[in-house]
Amino acid sequence: MLKEVQGETRLVKALEQLTSVLLPGETIEACAVQRRFFALSHRRVVVAATSGRFVDMRRSLFGGFHPISIRWQDLKEVRIEVGPLAARLTIIFFGGPDLAIAGNQSSLTVSGLRKSQAEAVYRVCQAQDQAWREKRRVRELEELRARSGAIQVGSSPAGAGLDSPSDGGREDVVARLEKAKALLDKGLLSDAEFEALKARIVNAL
Repeated sequence: MLKEVQGETRLVKALEQLTSVLLPGETIEACAVQRRFFALSHRRVVVAATSGRFVDMRRSLFGGFHPISIRWQDLKEVRIEVGPLAARLTIIFFGGPDLAIAGNQSSLTVSGLRKSQAEAVYRVCQAQDQAWREKRRVRELEELRARSGAIQVGSSPAGAGLDSPSDGGREDVVARLEKAKALLDKGLLSDAEFEALKARIVNAL
């Protein structure tokens, strides 16, 4: 990437700054530079997809660079719009503290990126999005299964027969069924997985 911007001193400095903030073992997999025409009122932006995050490098008002990082586990969606002159990249991400918890959503859009470079960044983002989407699906499924298996059913001292679940227990089961349906609607469960999980929840009564 440095070879592509030789002679563009500020961009070389931006990439050098980006390299300096990488964590041990972290590598830059793709990088895109904003075209000069789209940065008439501000310094050009450099974005990168590393092995651990998406990074937006912007020139600070008083010099230096201000990196904005989005961890791959927080990524919700990535979009690209390719025009005749440049590309626009939009990153939508979660603000939740846990990979299985979808918190508030935010977005970051960078316009005027060099097309081939933006497409390379987009491909890395897409691959990471799919990988973490599967991890969240597995995590939520495991948590739901764990809660389903924890349904308490009353029994006699001798262990024969089952008591009817309390109203609170019934409400808990309904909540779990609703969560399973929500996972199905979001595409995090297949139809077969949903039916199997639903049967497990109901059979635990």
